[in-house]
Amino acid sequence: MSKGWFVTGSSRGLGRVWVEAALERGDRVVATARDVRALDDLVARYGAAILPLPLDVTDKDAAIDSMARAHDFLGSLDVVVNNAGYGLFGMVEEVSEEQARAQLETNVFGALWVTQAALPYLREQGSGHILQVSSIGGVHAFPGLGLYHASKWALEGFSQSLAQEMRPFGIHVTLIEPTGYSTDWAFGSAVRAEPIAAYDELRESMLQARAKVVADRGNPTATADAVLAIVDMDEPPLRLFLGKGPLDMIRVEYAQRLETWEAFDELSRAAHGTSPS
Repeated sequence: MSKGWFVTGSSRGLGRVWVEAALERGDRVVATARDVRALDDLVARYGAAILPLPLDVTDKDAAIDSMARAHDFLGSLDVVVNNAGYGLFGMVEEVSEEQARAQLETNVFGALWVTQAALPYLREQGSGHILQVSSIGGVHAFPGLGLYHASKWALEGFSQSLAQEMRPFGIHVTLIEPTGYSTDWAFGSAVRAEPIAAYDELRESMLQARAKVVADRGNPTATADAVLAIVDMDEPPLRLFLGKGPLDMIRVEYAQRLETWEAFDELSRAAHGTSPS
């Protein structure tokens, strides 16, 4: 049975790949983007199976209106993909207030507004699957991306709560956590803070490390089969890595966390005190 999709950030990158994969297998898609002209070729190829809608996800009212139009077009919302987002590069001290707020407005509040707009329809129909596009940066952090990580960790947090809240309604939530792919995430769509000279040495070492990662980035089109498989599962996972490498990295990260917590457990327990009489 074909599915009805609502996808944000559809004009390029992973969002574009997943929209095309869904259309190719016979699903119907409401594809949103800031500039829907980038979707003209898909409209020409797939006709009435795709409805392109302009959407700035930071506009809550626009998200509500777009979701209503999507429901009218699709009849039911089977898959909602919060893919719109971008990377903000800069040390924590370098990031301006405007840049920090804009990062959270898009990556956190944009996903929140779209999710909230979808939930009444999903609850009424008693089904649906929300894909929240996080990142390896949603469970691990690197220097020079602090506010980006903050946005993805926030997305991870509210989505884990959401998954528990939606379970009684038959609605699934999956956090998609990609590693590096050959998209323009770190290039054309990225925002960069004004550098402070004190961080130049660290920045240079980061650039050298990133060059090795860029040389081995994944092919975005290879993600399509995994995403289609997830949305077709009766019991999809809460989290899914995409690409090679994340699991090894997270094994080390979580082992270090447990080691630290265990090493200071006595101090932690002492901070509990005794219950006041």
